[in-house]
Amino acid sequence: MAQKTLQKPIMLGDIAPDFIADTTSGKISFHEWIGDSWCVFFSHPKDFTPVCTTELGNTAKLKTQFDKRNVKVISLSVDSLDNHVKWVKDINETQKTQVNFPMIADPSREISELYGMIHPNLSETFTVRCVFIIDPKKKIRLMITYPQSTGRNFEEILRVIDSMQLTDSNSVATPADWKWGQDCVILPSLTDPEILKQKFPKGWKELKPWLRMTPQPEMKR
Repeated sequence: MAQKTLQKPIMLGDIAPDFIADTTSGKISFHEWIGDSWCVFFSHPKDFTPVCTTELGNTAKLKTQFDKRNVKVISLSVDSLDNHVKWVKDINETQKTQVNFPMIADPSREISELYGMIHPNLSETFTVRCVFIIDPKKKIRLMITYPQSTGRNFEEILRVIDSMQLTDSNSVATPADWKWGQDCVILPSLTDPEILKQKFPKGWKELKPWLRMTPQPEMKR
C-alpha cells in the first residue's frame, strides 16, 4: 500500500500558502485579497455552533479596531457557502451585529488541510480553532490553536498585532502582559551609547545590562 505523502507543517516565518476560494463576499485569491494589509485568518469547527457564533459576532464588533491597525479579517469552516449565508443571519440576530468580513467555504477541506487546520487525533472532518496572523509581506507571524470548547480572546489578538507592528519599526520588544502605551524592553543587541540616546530620547532604566526598560516609542496607529 502506498504511503500518503506528508505535507511539511506550516511554521512561523513561512509565506502563507495562497489559494482561491468561495466566500460570503465572493470568490477571492487570498494573497491578492490581503494586499498591503495585515490579516487575521481563523477557522471554526463547524457552522451553527454556539462558541463560533459568539466569536464571529465579537469579531464583527471589533471592525474599527482592526481597521485602524490596517488588518483584514477572514474566517473559514468546512461547511458549504449556502450554510455560511444562513449562519450569518443567525449570527447577526443573536449577536446584535452585522458580519462584515468574508467567511470561506471549504467543503473539500483543501484549504483546511493546506493550513493544518484538521487534526486527525481530534477529528477527521472538523477544523480546530486555529488563528494565523499574516503580515503585508504574506509571512505568517503568529499561530495559535485553541481547543474546540474554548472561545478565542480577540483582545489578545489585537494586543499581539500592536506589539508586532510596534517592534517591526523600533528596536524594542514588549514584556509580559504589555499593553499599548506601556514601557518596552530595549533589544540587548543595542549597546552603542550614542545610538541608544538617538533611538530612545526619553531615556531608559537599566535593571541589568541586558534588561533595560524604556517608554514606548512614539508610533501612530
